[in-house]
Amino acid sequence: MSAAINEQLIREVVEEILGRLDPAKAGAPPPAAKPECHCPKPQANASTGGLFGVFQEAGPACEAAAAAFVKLRQGGMAARHKAVTIVKTLAEANATEWGRIELEETKIGRLDHKIEKLQGIKNVPGVEWLRPDARSGDHGITLEEYTPFGVIGAITPSTHSIPTLSGNIVNMVAAGNAVVFNAHPAASRCAALAIRAYNEAIARETGIENLCCIIEHPTLESFKALCANEHIRLLCVTGGPGVVKAAMQSGKRAICAGPGNPPVLVDDTACMKRAARAIIAGAAYDNNLLCIGEKEVFALDSIADKLMAEMENNGAVRLNAAQLERLTKAAFVFKEGQGAGCPEPVVNKDFIGKDPSVLAQAAGVNVTEKTQLLFAETDARHPFVVEEQMMPFLPIVRVKSVEEGIAAAVEAEHNYKHTSIIHSHDVEHMTAMARALDTTLFIKNGWCMAGLGAGGEGYPSFSIATPTGEGVTNPRTFTRVRRCVMVDNLRIY
Repeated sequence: MSAAINEQLIREVVEEILGRLDPAKAGAPPPAAKPECHCPKPQANASTGGLFGVFQEAGPACEAAAAAFVKLRQGGMAARHKAVTIVKTLAEANATEWGRIELEETKIGRLDHKIEKLQGIKNVPGVEWLRPDARSGDHGITLEEYTPFGVIGAITPSTHSIPTLSGNIVNMVAAGNAVVFNAHPAASRCAALAIRAYNEAIARETGIENLCCIIEHPTLESFKALCANEHIRLLCVTGGPGVVKAAMQSGKRAICAGPGNPPVLVDDTACMKRAARAIIAGAAYDNNLLCIGEKEVFALDSIADKLMAEMENNGAVRLNAAQLERLTKAAFVFKEGQGAGCPEPVVNKDFIGKDPSVLAQAAGVNVTEKTQLLFAETDARHPFVVEEQMMPFLPIVRVKSVEEGIAAAVEAEHNYKHTSIIHSHDVEHMTAMARALDTTLFIKNGWCMAGLGAGGEGYPSFSIATPTGEGVTNPRTFTRVRRCVMVDNLRIY
C-alpha cells in the first residue's frame, strides 16, 4: 500500500470495520460454524486453492480474479450478460434464505426488507448500459467505447452485505471486470456463501472460474494487501468515513460511497397524509439502515402538529419528553477516555438496526409488533438530529420558515452531499433546497427509495459514490472510455 496511508489511519479503519456493530467482536476469530444453505456444496479448486471464489488471503484471490478477467474478456459481451443474469437469478431465487442468513449473522434490520433488497437485484443495470458513441465526418470515423479496468477491489458494509455485493457484481461484471471483495467482518460469512453460489453457477455456465472472489475471514492485513495488490486497478468502497479516507489515500483510483444523514423538510403546502406515509416508509425501512433513509425532519411550525398527528394515524408511535430522554441516554455513548461533558456523543452500537420494540423498551414504553417507527419532537442540536443514527427513531424539529428549515437541513447533512428530501408543492421551495444542499439524491414528495427507482423513475444501486462524485453507480461507473479513430474520407454521402 502507498506510504501515504499511515499505520494510525489503517488502525482507525480496522477499528471501525471490526467494532461498528459489536465492539466485543473486534479481534475475535470468526465463528467456525457457517449458516446452512441449499446452494451447491463448494468443491476445491486445485488450480487456485480457492473454493468457488472464496480465499484465505488477498494475493491468491487477486491472482485468480486476474485470470478470470482474461477469460471474461475472451468471452465478450455474451459472457458478461450470462454471468450477470446468473447473479440476478440466484439473488431472487435465494432471497428468502439469504435474507434470513444475513439477519441471523448481523442481527440488524428486518427480514422482509432484506428479502426485498435481494429481490430487487434484478433491476440493477447490466450490459445494456454500455452503448458506444460514434461520429463520422469528412476526416474519418471515431468510436468511443466503455472498456473495463480489469480487477476491482471492493469493500462492502454489514448493513446490506449480500445486496451490496450482488449489485456490485452486476455493475462491475457487466462492465467487463472481475472483482475481489473484502466484506465487513460482521457480515463476512453470508457474503462468502453468496460468492460460492455465484461462482459455482458462473463456472458451470460459462467456464469462467473465480470471476467474483472474496477473502473468507477479512482482517486488517487482507484489507491492506487488497489495496496494495498489483492486479487491483480500481477500488470501490461502501462504508464509513474511515475506510473511505483510507481508500482515497491509497494511491489508486477509488470510487467511494460514504455516509449520509438525510434531512427532510416539510412545508405548509405539502399533503400531510402523503408526507407522513412517505417519511414512515423510508425511516422504518430495514430499521433505518439505509444511507439514503430519512434521518431527521424539519417541519414548519404551522403544520408540525398536523404532520405528527398523521404519523400517529399511520402507525408511528410518539414519545414524550421523558421517554425521549431515556432513549437518548441509552442510544448514545461517549467516546472512550472522554467525560460526560463531551459534546459529541456517538451512537450505541447495540441499538443500530434494532427493532422499534427494543428502542421502545429503552424508552420505557410498550409498543406492538406492528410498530414500524418511533418519533419525538427535538431541537436542531439533538444527538438524534446530528448523528447518522441508523435506528427506527425519527426526530421532528420545528422551524419558523422554509429558510430556517433549509439552513438547519444543510447543517444536519454535514456536507456529505448524499441525500435530501422535501415535501412541498411550491417549486421555489424545492429549488431553493436543492441548490442549498446540492446532494447527489434530491427527492420531492416521495420516500427515500424513490431516488433509486422504487416508486420513482430510475434504477437501484447499493453504492452511491458521494465523496468521489460518481453518484449512483451503474456499469459505466466501472469503465474507462477509449477512443478508436480511423482517419480518411470514409463517408459515402
